[in-house]
Amino acid sequence: MMKPNMRPARPDFSSGPCAKRPGWTPEVLKDAAVGRSHRSKLGKKKIVEAVDRTRALLGIPADYRIAIVPASDTGAVEMALWSLLGARAVDMLTWESFGEGWVTDVAKQLKLKDVRVLKAPYGQIVDLKQVDWTHDVVFTWNGTTSGAKVPNGDWIAADREGLAICDATSAVFAMDLPWQKLDVVTWSWQKVMGGEGAHGMLVLSPRAIQRLESYTPPWPMPKLFRLTSGGKFSEAIFKGDTINTPSLLCVEDAIDGLRWGESVGGLKGLMARSEANLGVLEKFVAARPWAAFLATDKAIRSNTSVCLVITAPWFTALAADKQAAAAKKMADLLETEKAGYDLGSYRDAPPGLRIWCGATVDTADIQALGPWLDWAYAQANG
Repeated sequence: MMKPNMRPARPDFSSGPCAKRPGWTPEVLKDAAVGRSHRSKLGKKKIVEAVDRTRALLGIPADYRIAIVPASDTGAVEMALWSLLGARAVDMLTWESFGEGWVTDVAKQLKLKDVRVLKAPYGQIVDLKQVDWTHDVVFTWNGTTSGAKVPNGDWIAADREGLAICDATSAVFAMDLPWQKLDVVTWSWQKVMGGEGAHGMLVLSPRAIQRLESYTPPWPMPKLFRLTSGGKFSEAIFKGDTINTPSLLCVEDAIDGLRWGESVGGLKGLMARSEANLGVLEKFVAARPWAAFLATDKAIRSNTSVCLVITAPWFTALAADKQAAAAKKMADLLETEKAGYDLGSYRDAPPGLRIWCGATVDTADIQALGPWLDWAYAQANG
């Protein structure tokens, strides 16, 4: 098979850090408050602007609190788990590697006794009807490494007794989150908006704040995780006084991404861009006998981290290590040809390809990638 003539203009399809927004250049950082304290009037103004624009773009309720926290989405989730869990039983929902990581934290690090794990294989999700809302519930909205998401928020009880704790790092800004049904939501800038790494976002509902003020965990609390002081909610953290020093370059970059999101139609515009990207791949897969989605059920198929598997008989007949090698060969060929970067499936996932389809990726680049996928497949089968 001949190599295609056209390459994607921006072959950045990594699932994290994700593609920068179209038109991004370092020039957008020229107004960053570099050399200034994050506690100066200018530094704090920038931090508050990032938070306020986030609230407006996502439609987060006014009585929910939003903070920039350290250590990316991981840090934000850990803060929630260590600060809030232990007051009641916990349901842990997992269908991919990151959800599995939270299970490890709760069961093996915090060593909570009353923990129920609901688990599904890659490409599927658990039976949501089995969730017990008298428990706290921890789940990922979108499985970044599995390409499977929850279909909506209908399964979350409005009259729940426990807290709904949601890792939304590859869903927020691309999927419609029912904020009134979520008590903790976390994400990182490096995902859907294509920001820089190391910073997380933590959103708390009034119910989560009530838990913080009515329950004290029995374990020591590291400084980076402390959301209360003297038994009272640390409101200042959610008004721009960050726990530790953020990068004001990264804050400026986040503001730029939010402004771009506003310019393309806000949340609905961002969601439409991501859905259009998925639509291109759905047409591609429908016309290819060798490719399929890891998430076969369209209702739970991610529109951001789209995972493909190879279904050709020659491939499925291979041993697992040979399948992984063939899929890696495809990803390596695409990178060598500068047709697509970072397309390999996650190391714990079934062998295949993972293509980021979030809003910062242009649909034209997904279209241009298709012929290259065919070419790489032909080479791997050669």
